[in-house]
Amino acid sequence: MTSTAKQLYDRVVGLLPSPADWRPARRSPGRDLIAGLTVAVVALPLALAFGVGSGLGAQAGLATAVVAGAVAAVFGGSNLQVSGPTGAMTVVLVPIVHSHGPGGVLAVGLLAGIVLVVLALARVGRYARYMPTPVIEGFTAGIAVVIALQQVPAALGVTGEGERVWQAAGDAVANFVRTPHPAPIVMALVVAAIMLLGARWRPAVPFSFLTVVAATIVAELTGLDVARIGTLPAGLPAPTVSFLDLGSVTSLLPAALAVAALGALESLLCASVADGMSVGERHDPDRELFGQGLANIVSPLFGGIPATAAIARTAVNVRSGARSRLASLTHAVVLAVIVFGASGLVGRIPLAALAGVLLATTVRMVEVGSLRAIARSTRGDAAVMILTFAVTVAFDLVTAVAVGVGVAIVLALRAVARSAQIEQVPLETGDHSDEERRLLAEHIVAYRFDGPLFFGAAHRFLLELSEVADVRVVILRMSRVSTIDATGAGVLGDAITRLEGRGITVLLSGIRPGHDEVLDGLGVAGHLRRDGLVFPDTPAAIAHARTLLGLRPAPSPAPVPEARHPDVPARTV
Repeated sequence: MTSTAKQLYDRVVGLLPSPADWRPARRSPGRDLIAGLTVAVVALPLALAFGVGSGLGAQAGLATAVVAGAVAAVFGGSNLQVSGPTGAMTVVLVPIVHSHGPGGVLAVGLLAGIVLVVLALARVGRYARYMPTPVIEGFTAGIAVVIALQQVPAALGVTGEGERVWQAAGDAVANFVRTPHPAPIVMALVVAAIMLLGARWRPAVPFSFLTVVAATIVAELTGLDVARIGTLPAGLPAPTVSFLDLGSVTSLLPAALAVAALGALESLLCASVADGMSVGERHDPDRELFGQGLANIVSPLFGGIPATAAIARTAVNVRSGARSRLASLTHAVVLAVIVFGASGLVGRIPLAALAGVLLATTVRMVEVGSLRAIARSTRGDAAVMILTFAVTVAFDLVTAVAVGVGVAIVLALRAVARSAQIEQVPLETGDHSDEERRLLAEHIVAYRFDGPLFFGAAHRFLLELSEVADVRVVILRMSRVSTIDATGAGVLGDAITRLEGRGITVLLSGIRPGHDEVLDGLGVAGHLRRDGLVFPDTPAAIAHARTLLGLRPAPSPAPVPEARHPDVPARTV
């Protein structure tokens, strides 16, 4: 076997499941089973709604939740993620349905799955973390608006025509004005209102499921004239590849690349959210791409649409006490039982009720606090977020991400270029190794940031700070940070939170006046200032650290200049 073939073999083996994946399931299988059942109850109306929203029907949404959910649970890189159809994916699929039909969507999903597997083998997963925060928040808000516009026809009980979602929504409103029918819109608004209010009152209660059941019962008992999902076949369709037309692969490849990019981004972001909500969990990004790739290869064979990890369902899974993959696999099994045993009842659900579920989902997708914080941070970050949002609504998600990232890169490079100044400053002199050893012996470590702290470098700092061990006080020296953006400030805040969560005291020194706005706008240094943990220079921070630890103050070291020539290498003190 050649070295290249052996490397590829080892890489594939490293992406496959192992017995260690299921070790956590043996500790508390009961909690995982209950969490999986809870997620299935929440996921059922969402799977139906996203299937209808994609244009392939409720059956496609259920098939995706069952097949992709099970495959991703076994082969994915996270122990806690739940995969299935998502709102962001339906936004991309609707134009494909219009241009290529249902068979085109299935072919795009299979091709996207192949692309994701290739990305996993190429170890591309680690690079998704470089996506700028303003771009993520911008397209998330844009997706929420697009999904809401997609629900207008079903919520009004009419049809709407138009190449863009906002055109179809406008046409539906015009049709409703000509022949108004209040029952569907009342049902949709009541379902959405109960979900939103119920989530505030009792977050653990699956109001999406309860409201859909209640709306269906009311429609049946009163004979309301509202459109229903329709007859669903019992069980999943037999596997088939009849939809795959090799002659159209070339024309479908751009759409498949877009779906793969969205699936990779949404799944990896969701995995990071799951890690942050749990204790001790850390996903494997390349294996996550591999699992999502296999899920998207298998799902179309059973009539399912492209799938990704779903943040809402994953959050429910974690909050319900899930500890292992058994929970997400249980979710898929429960939905499969519903598909085989209750398809007739599912077919009676009013489309207006599902529209209400998605309207409530769009409201909960938008984090107003995050949008406001980014808008207050810098004009560049605010511009990137607004531009990404506008392009998502007016055109499509892939174009929006490309434009947003492109503008963010230009602004970041512009900031770096502005910060590069040649100054004649004294060089650092003396050997600080004795001081370094003294600090480490006292369980104090000082880190100095040099240059820009922006989206391209921020996550590296987070990983480095997260590995700090056997330390009681960490001093972050900020005076040589040349520029900082919302992503850098946000990641710095995450690093501080993680260190404090481990019982480590964090001190800041030398924050430049120009960086106060970004840090304060994102709430990074506020509690440190209130607690008196922000200092003008490093010697003062070191003295305070020793005081906190009850140590005798050491002789004051010679002042270390905080500025340097750009070509002089940095040293950690």
